[in-house]
Amino acid sequence: MDQDETIAIARDIMRDFARTTGLSPVGGHPERYLWTDAFAVCNYLELYGRSGDERCRDRALALVSQVHHTLGRHRDDDSRTGWISGLSGEEGELHPTAKGLRIGKPLNERRTGDPPDDMLEWDRDGQYFHYLTRWMHALNRVGRVTGDPTCTRWAIELARAANAAFTYSPVGGGKKRMYWKMSIDLSSPQVSSMGMHDPLDGFVTYHELQMTADREFGSAGLPGLRPEIADMAGICRGSVAPTDDPLGVGGLLSDAARIAQLMKGGGIRSPDLLEIVLNAALIGLKSFVKSGTLHLPASYRLAFRELGLAIGLSGVAMLGELIDGNPGVFAEENSLRRRVGELEGYTLLGNAINEFWLEATHRNAPTWKEHEGINSVMLATSLVPRGYLTI
Repeated sequence: MDQDETIAIARDIMRDFARTTGLSPVGGHPERYLWTDAFAVCNYLELYGRSGDERCRDRALALVSQVHHTLGRHRDDDSRTGWISGLSGEEGELHPTAKGLRIGKPLNERRTGDPPDDMLEWDRDGQYFHYLTRWMHALNRVGRVTGDPTCTRWAIELARAANAAFTYSPVGGGKKRMYWKMSIDLSSPQVSSMGMHDPLDGFVTYHELQMTADREFGSAGLPGLRPEIADMAGICRGSVAPTDDPLGVGGLLSDAARIAQLMKGGGIRSPDLLEIVLNAALIGLKSFVKSGTLHLPASYRLAFRELGLAIGLSGVAMLGELIDGNPGVFAEENSLRRRVGELEGYTLLGNAINEFWLEATHRNAPTWKEHEGINSVMLATSLVPRGYLTI
């Protein structure tokens, strides 16, 4: 498949996404889901950059507005109304991320006093830290592409709110930890365990926002994130563990691509971190391949998890370019290049995942249909990945 065909398929997917979710034309009850929408914003920006089609840029901006006005406000089936931050209408418009953003799950959050239900919790609303970091990244991409600091300011405000709510010091002492899921208004944890790579996501994303504030919008008076970065550095230390979940491996590889860009730009100074992340990704990738999941029929596979891996594998080429082109930046250049070389041996795996899910018969499987929105948008991202992988 040549590049023009790839871009055309991604454009068609994103056009259908806009139509089916009430983005364009605007629907009375738009279907917004924070994770999917973060990838969608990056896709629209990449398509705009490749084609110059201003409709793609305008859709990215419209999606940001619609997410904030949907997921930044209370649900229709909630007794509470208005912005989840509690700000007035006018103040809420100026600071739509001041107290986070809802996930967009179909069911309302668990009520106070209700017993936890692990299975039901997957369908309940609230806030996930790793969804919020994806949205911070998407907002920052909008800021950099448009040259307007407003979206980066919103991303920083979101980071500060999320960090304050999700991090805590254990009663018995020890280093800070993080909750995995919080209530809609960030007042209480819904799931107290810590997401495996949430601290790494926070550390990398906060650095991304700080570098943009310093380098791109230095005169805009944006707030800083240095205390929050210090929090994430402490939690992250020693917590970057391997996983055989393809989405988790893809997340590690995507973070590695961003770490390398931040190192080149002088926005991050953790020389050992990149190698730690690559080692964890390589261990997890080998384990996933051995599992045999990719030999199963479509009805036994989860597309968005595999496509997350394909997206991350697309970042391996970016890593190689950065390391080879900036030998003075990467102190462990030879060691890093060996790791990247090993990972380059898996790039065809990413292509195979894309080709599998581009097959129309595979997209008729129940596992595709049940998650069609997130699957289709991440398929588009895997076809034009630099919009998401670029800081």
